[in-house]
Amino acid sequence: MSDPATVAPPKIVESVGVVLANDAYAGGQYILRLQAPEIAARAVPGSFVHLRCAPELPLRRPLSIMLRDQTKGWIDILYKVVGRGTAALAERQVGQQLPLLGPIGNGFSPAPRGSRPVLIGGGVGMPPMLLLASELRREPHFRPVLFLGSEVPFPFAPKPSEFMLDGLPPGVLATMPLLDDWGIPARLASGQGFAGCFDGLVTDLARAWLAQLDETARQSVHLYACGPTPMLRAVAELARGFDLPCQVSLEEHMACAIGGCAGCVVQVATPTGPAMKRVCVDGPVFDASTVF
Repeated sequence: MSDPATVAPPKIVESVGVVLANDAYAGGQYILRLQAPEIAARAVPGSFVHLRCAPELPLRRPLSIMLRDQTKGWIDILYKVVGRGTAALAERQVGQQLPLLGPIGNGFSPAPRGSRPVLIGGGVGMPPMLLLASELRREPHFRPVLFLGSEVPFPFAPKPSEFMLDGLPPGVLATMPLLDDWGIPARLASGQGFAGCFDGLVTDLARAWLAQLDETARQSVHLYACGPTPMLRAVAELARGFDLPCQVSLEEHMACAIGGCAGCVVQVATPTGPAMKRVCVDGPVFDASTVF
């Protein structure tokens, strides 16, 4: 697998997105659909936009791209209301315009042909995993598996999956309907007792499935993850325990998102020693072993 930092990022454009939908879900979650053709054409799994949530708020917010349609020119963004900016974003109506920059950042590096990509997403870290899955499904030599976790209701109606996954507790059948439509096996995890979900952490769900693979099958696995830092740390430990390559997309507060302010730096291990890297333009995707 190539180093994520060596993958050329998409060209950043300044654009004005038009709100096509801004649908509310339980737990203060929203899915925003924006007409933004230039960004839809350039987005790669792992890239994000820097979006101005309201005219009275000069600072933009970084939000991951969840899905895109290059032909129709739209992008979908999942966000959760956690502060003034996202609260203002939740008030945006169909037809309103939102200034944005994007797509920003280095995306996920492709795994070798014939490998088994295993995607792990937690909370609002699910979007990059869904965009990656949407790209992987177009390649017949990949057989991705997804594990998604949330401690609030999922922003979709889970259903029993048509695809079996060995090594999981009885009754763990819930999936995202879109993933079943794509022919991708997936399971959901939560500690909130949601029907059909694994009762616990999404990393423990992934561990249970990885543990039942034989050594040959396990050696083909490449891990990809996005979510809160404790989850990513647990994924990195999972990768070390099974000796698997792993890429993670980090979440950090950002001011400029184009590398100028250095407000989102993290320490990264390099061949010449520790270095400070900017999550916005040097990431957000890094090799897990270099940041955890």
